[in-house]
Amino acid sequence: MHATHDPAAPPAPEIGFDDFLAVDVRVGTIVAAEPFPEARKPAFKLTIDFGATIGVKRSSAQITEHYDCTGLVGRQVAAVVNFPPRQIGKFMSQVLTLGFPDGDGKVVLVHPGIPVPNGGRLF
Repeated sequence: MHATHDPAAPPAPEIGFDDFLAVDVRVGTIVAAEPFPEARKPAFKLTIDFGATIGVKRSSAQITEHYDCTGLVGRQVAAVVNFPPRQIGKFMSQVLTLGFPDGDGKVVLVHPGIPVPNGGRLF
């Protein structure tokens, strides 16, 4: 799924602006988080509210190194909302929650620096 976690890797091939616009990245607030013990790699099941237009969606996220379930609730995150749902074990992940790798390759969530309305689109 991931091209590379190496910060020294060369950039991906150039894309057109329309390609960028086709990826719908929105902000939402985590309203529930629970362990996902059935996942092959440690993960949480997230329920994220993206506002009235998109609604509440579910996501599996491998973020157990830096986060715990109680600390995630109320946190805003960025996610791709227009990928097709992906079956992960018995769980259907509806959005791709976004993050960057830390120095050890563990996921650090992408989030706005100040609160913004749920459903806002990245531009």
